[in-house]
Amino acid sequence: MTETTQNTLEGMNIHPLDGGSDGVPLVIEPNGDATDRTLASWLDHNRDTVLEQLHERGALLFRGFDIDQPEAFERVVLALDPDLKDEYLGTSPREGLTQYVFTASELPGWYPIPQHCEMSFLPTPPQRLFFCCLVAPNDGQGGGGETPLVDFRRVLQQLDPAVRQRFEERGIRTIRNYGPPGSGRFNLWQLKPWDAMFGTTDRSVVEEKCRQEGIRFEWRSGGGLRLTGESPAVVVHPTQGTSAWFNHLQVFHIGSGPAEYKRIYRFRGGFRPWFLWRFSQAMVALKRWFGRSENHTLHCTYADGGEIPDADIEHVRDVIWDNMVVFPWKLGDVVAIDNYSVSHGRLPYKGPRLVVVSWS
Repeated sequence: MTETTQNTLEGMNIHPLDGGSDGVPLVIEPNGDATDRTLASWLDHNRDTVLEQLHERGALLFRGFDIDQPEAFERVVLALDPDLKDEYLGTSPREGLTQYVFTASELPGWYPIPQHCEMSFLPTPPQRLFFCCLVAPNDGQGGGGETPLVDFRRVLQQLDPAVRQRFEERGIRTIRNYGPPGSGRFNLWQLKPWDAMFGTTDRSVVEEKCRQEGIRFEWRSGGGLRLTGESPAVVVHPTQGTSAWFNHLQVFHIGSGPAEYKRIYRFRGGFRPWFLWRFSQAMVALKRWFGRSENHTLHCTYADGGEIPDADIEHVRDVIWDNMVVFPWKLGDVVAIDNYSVSHGRLPYKGPRLVVVSWS
């Protein structure tokens, strides 16, 4: 951070995470008054400079502020970015808490969420994401429930040139199969029903929204809905001109579950991740043996429909994990993310945890 920036952003203690020299996230802490209204006022006054730092670093961590309610979090985020949105076309179950604040995910705690840039499979994904910890996780086993960050600009730079070229030339196809209304909550092989995603049971409304977003839709026997779409594997930042790995490959690919559990086991150890790794590995093998790609709950192929070699996907996952920044949540933490530069995910956890999200 330059001397000019430090002088402009007076009133806060600003430093790299854990004393590092660069990387994500940059930490901003109060020097005095730590109320949410003080932070909101400071952000409103310093908005342009803070957003400049967000785009440069890719992520900011506001730590040590008294934020323990969704309304307080919303007040802070609106001060930094007044253009918040309340429409969600992603895959993770969420519940609305205020107009612009939602639970980050209703997926069970044992389920890992691989690194991804929010709604990267849409033509107009969010530009920024904001997370806040309202209940800090503590599974009693040395951690859990973190929201790791990865600079996807660095990931793109570190990919093997041949692997990168294949993805850039062939692109990505995403496949999502949703259950019919009333089909129940998320389980290992089923997404939320399509009416929960679109907020309606009117098929004509769903079809029009899909057309607007450039998503192909197919109504399936039994009332389900299949969504498919193609997108590039790499994008250029809409305002900064930087390129980043930007797709849902490592989330939607059918092999993502065991691949994540394997790396979580190696990262953290323990019987539970080892068992879930081996169990999900066996289940995925069965799904691949008996099911076609387009019938999987979630899957990714090349944009032309060709299956992506496992070696290429494993290479991408390895580079992502090599760049992963993991830090424990503290009550009141707010993380701002440039969605075109930095990804997020979630490590498994036990016990209570409440992380909420807003986006613009």
